[in-house]
Amino acid sequence: MLKWALIFLVISLITGFLGFSGVSAATATISKILFAIALIIFLIFVVLAFMAGSAVV
Repeated sequence: MLKWALIFLVISLITGFLGFSGVSAATATISKILFAIALIIFLIFVVLAFMAGSAVV
């Protein structure tokens, strides 16, 4: 998912440079949403890892 966020970020930067502001804004929004979802999933896995580690001890 982080890979797709980076792809949309690159597309947003290229289209912004070329002057397609509508496409650039849309892809930037998609990139932000995908990054936020990836961050939330990462944090959930970190919490689950700490909980699993404390259950073993």
